[in-house]
Amino acid sequence: MFNFMFILLSLLVITFPAFANPACAVCTVAVGAFLEVSRKLGVDDAVVGVWFGAFLMLIAFWLIKFCAGRRWSFKGLNIILVILTFSLILPIYTMGYIPYGARTLLGIDTFLLSSIIGAIIIWSTDILYRYLKEKNGGHAHFPFEKVVIPVFSLLIASLIFYFMSDYFFTSPSISLPQFDSVK
Repeated sequence: MFNFMFILLSLLVITFPAFANPACAVCTVAVGAFLEVSRKLGVDDAVVGVWFGAFLMLIAFWLIKFCAGRRWSFKGLNIILVILTFSLILPIYTMGYIPYGARTLLGIDTFLLSSIIGAIIIWSTDILYRYLKEKNGGHAHFPFEKVVIPVFSLLIASLIFYFMSDYFFTSPSISLPQFDSVK
């Protein structure tokens, strides 16, 4: 069911016309596809979280762009859209896709922490790209610079979380509560 919904949403995103925006449709779909493939390959949840956070931030960027195109604007709209987008993390935990607190770093769930870091990376690399482009007379330094900077940054963060997973992430000493389904 998840795969069907993912493919349907991916095709829907691709059909929208492309405008100058913070993230291209192909990049957004590629990040989303990476998430499912990595889960199937058994990649650590902290590494997947980096890309999931980036994916959520890209969705938030798209929603902000959509609202701006419709001229929907009020104070705090962008923050509300980011918060609503990041509330998509909740079903991952409530549906049991990833157990909350199964692995922690300093008491913080590693998937949640890495998702926040992935979102911050996308946000900050967008600002960095705009700054670099402005300093270069409104032109990118090399082709696909807008894609290379965030992807390279996400890869570095993924490698950091990958190598940290064996040494720094801990499993709680208490067992997590198990909820039986209501009959």
